[in-house]
Amino acid sequence: MLARTLAARVRPLLAPPLAAAGLRGYAARAPSPRPSSSSSAAAAAAATLLTILQPRVLIYDGVCHLCHRGVKWVIKADKHAKIRFCCVQSKAAEPYLRLVGMDREDVLRRVLFIEGPEAYYEGSTAALKVASYLPLPYSALSSLLIIPTPLRDAIYDYIAKNRYDWFGKDDECIVIKDKELLERFIDREEMLGGGPSNSF
Repeated sequence: MLARTLAARVRPLLAPPLAAAGLRGYAARAPSPRPSSSSSAAAAAAATLLTILQPRVLIYDGVCHLCHRGVKWVIKADKHAKIRFCCVQSKAAEPYLRLVGMDREDVLRRVLFIEGPEAYYEGSTAALKVASYLPLPYSALSSLLIIPTPLRDAIYDYIAKNRYDWFGKDDECIVIKDKELLERFIDREEMLGGGPSNSF
């Protein structure tokens, strides 16, 4: 299972864009006044940033019909609303991408699931980690994590590479056509307001 520590990727330049993005989530906690080392300062900064950002966020290609169907399926199955969503084309996705050191092109190749302060996942692992938060029988899909990651991702990458040809795409985030789903999106206000950030 691929997990990557977020604290090491935090940079001082990350803090201002978070406020500018207008993200809703947990209230920021003040960092320790006198960190004992640069590593503890980075860890404190990571903790502060991740309390502003929301946990368990799936960032996906908002113009992809296959991805949109997958999101609708997760929303229907996720009775306790544990998973939140964000279109990678939105401005609200930017702080998350900066935090983990990825760009939009990375997410267009492989979906991104930010679980919390300690880890994020890509590709097939991201999809299966999302499934682990769903009630039974859907959570049983996470047992597929025992399959070696290279094999899982080879299948995932093949489907992802061909998804537009097989399933189609739109010019804007498809979720704005299903407004009843927007309650679960951290970028809902941005999408309802329209603008160039919704375009691919």
